[in-house]
Order: sequence, then C-alpha cells, then structure tokens
Amino acid sequence: MADAYIIDAVRTPRGIGKQGKGALAHLHPQHLARTVLEALVDRNGFDTADVDDVIWGTSAQQGPQSGDLGRMAALDAGYDITASGVTLDRFCGSGITANNLAAHSIMAGMEDLVVGGGTEMMSIKHPNMLPMGALNEHLRDLHPQSNQGVCADAIATIEGIDRDALDALAVESQNRAARAIDEGRFDKSLIPVLNPDGSVALDREEFPRPNTTMESLAQLPPSFEKLADMAYPGEPTFRELINQRYPDLDIQHVHHAGNSSGVVDGAAAILWASDDYAKQHGLKPRARVVATANMGDDPTLMLNAPVPAAKKVLARAGMTLDDIDIFEVNEAFAVVAEKFIRDLELDRDKVNVNGGAMALGHPIGATGAILIGTVLDELERTDQQVGLITMCAGGGMAPAIIIERV
Repeated sequence: MADAYIIDAVRTPRGIGKQGKGALAHLHPQHLARTVLEALVDRNGFDTADVDDVIWGTSAQQGPQSGDLGRMAALDAGYDITASGVTLDRFCGSGITANNLAAHSIMAGMEDLVVGGGTEMMSIKHPNMLPMGALNEHLRDLHPQSNQGVCADAIATIEGIDRDALDALAVESQNRAARAIDEGRFDKSLIPVLNPDGSVALDREEFPRPNTTMESLAQLPPSFEKLADMAYPGEPTFRELINQRYPDLDIQHVHHAGNSSGVVDGAAAILWASDDYAKQHGLKPRARVVATANMGDDPTLMLNAPVPAAKKVLARAGMTLDDIDIFEVNEAFAVVAEKFIRDLELDRDKVNVNGGAMALGHPIGATGAILIGTVLDELERTDQQVGLITMCAGGGMAPAIIIERV
C-alpha cells in the first residue's frame, strides 16, 4: 500500500456563529472554503489542474451550504475545472472523514493530489433541520436518538462525572487556548479571511474567553434541563427518547454554555499527495497517515464512540497508547473529553494541549480538518512524532486517524 502524505494544512480563524455578532457571519460559506483553498495554492505553488479531487465535509447541507460546497468552492477559488469536488456528511466527524478518504484514494494508488477539508457556518439558521431519526417511527423504536446536549448530560450521569470535573476541564481548555494564542502556536496554519473588498474580516480567534474561572462557570445555568422536556411535533421529548433505552436513568444536567463546544463559523483544508507526485513537483511532505478507522457505538447515548475508535485505529496501526505523543479529541461537550481521558487512562498533558472546542469553537464540518492540522503543527513545534485525532459524531459514531511526522 502506498503512503499518503500531508503537504500542508491551513484554516481560517473561528468567528462567533451568530448573525449580527460574528465577524464571518455576513460571508458566504463558499467564501470561507475559497479562502483556505487559495491559501494552499499560494503557499505550495501546485497546478490545480493536477488536483484529482476536493473532498469536503459539511454537515448542514441546506441553503448556502447546499449544492456540493467542495466543488463550488474550488471553482470559486479559481481551481482548474478538471479538479472535481464532492461534499459529504458524517455530522461532526465530516472533516476527519473527508481527509481520511483523501488519504485512502492516494494509498490505494488511484489518485496523486487531493484536497480534504470542510466548512461550517453555524451562523446560518436551518429551520427545517430535524434530529437524527425524527419522524421515522421504525428507526426511533430501534434506536431512539435525543438531543446531543441531553446525551452529554446522560453520559455524565451514568459515568458519575460531576459538574466540577467538567468545569475544571473547561477552564483548562480556555487556559491552554489562551497560552497557544499568546505564544503564536496557531500562526503557521491560520489564514486571515478577507471581505470581498479586500479588507480584513477576521484574522484571529473570536470565540475564546481567556478570563474564564470556576467561579464564573458556576454562575451559568444548565443548558439542556428545559430542552430535555421539549419535543419536535409528534415526537417524544428528548428525555423520553433516552429513557426509552435507559428507563431508570435520572439525568443530572451538568453541561452549560461554558463546558460545551462553542457555536462558530470556520473552514479548513489539507493538501495530500502521493510520494511520486511530491518528489516530481518539489513538495515537501510534513506527515504521513499511519492508520484510519471508523467506529459506531450506541446511537441513543450518541457521544461514546471516540474511545472504541481510538482503540480500533491503534490496533490497525499496530500501536499502543504509549506510542502516541499527542491526542486530540474534540470537546463537543466536556464529558466527551473527560471520559476519553479516564477510560484510556491518559496523561492529561498529552490531550488537547492547545485547548479545544470549549474555548475555540466547533464549526461542525470543518473541525476534523482543523484538529489534524493543529496536531501536525504541535508535533513539529515540540519535535514529537505521532498524533491521534478522533471525535464523536451524531448517530453514535467516531472517525479516527493517526499521523506521523516525516
């Protein structure tokens, strides 16, 4: 099997995902994607006619984000018309999956130059979006699926993880993100987003709250307690959906705005090449794929697949936890990262070392691509070798990837 090499990784800053408040909210999703696609060309000088495919992750494929965002953004970025594009949805895992598939096509020997990435503008409201399995009574009876925030509270209750532990992780995420920003750890990959007139729309992270403390988080009310007793028309409440599978579970509501992922807009892209193409065109590989994996888990609790995904990708790589220098697990909710650390008995200093989505935000379809680039930059900064990246996704899934510096 051939190697697939990461040549470069870029991303936009993450803007607050609210219309009228976020610095990116007035832009088209294709504009954000175009920004990172153009940056790859500017930084690496490849001929876009050589691009075999642009594989893009976008979860909410409605409105401006519909219509194959990957292909449209490539055209908008001035890529040659021969560079095809496709857009996929694995919910929050879309960005990792887009890049795993990009790597797979090269490893299979079918393609030589591929871009993987993703975009999500959470400032765009999609009124017709329904939860997983909604209005399908047969699926609901087989696998009742609730609101993800209510699932996070349910998992914390089952695992006996209290709010103090989750808030402590959130404070640490903010502190680590603030340090990373102050020390310029993100600068290598961060691409400013310009307005159509050439002025700067955003050139820094907009979401972090570096002054967050345990005391300030303690003032925040639970976000999902009232929501748990709400329902879509004709559907059971979100609490009832979980209690269909876990009838004795008295959900304790411990997640809130401070220990859940931030609502943001953003995009990211990674340039992948085969060994032959890189050598022939003077491109310097930064890392290679060691292994990838996909994992499913209980769709009712929904968020528990990262741990088995990590175990699966390690087994495929022939590695153990001790072989990994840096772990990145998306902080969709604090309990996801906390359970990941506890179940795998990880050194906390190796996990999300530059903060995570609680501090920086989670632009759904883009986050996986962001995390891969973040790990690569950190491996290079610290002269370490191997990173493992995974994240929970709707429907009870998690993609994973292990990369190694070259």
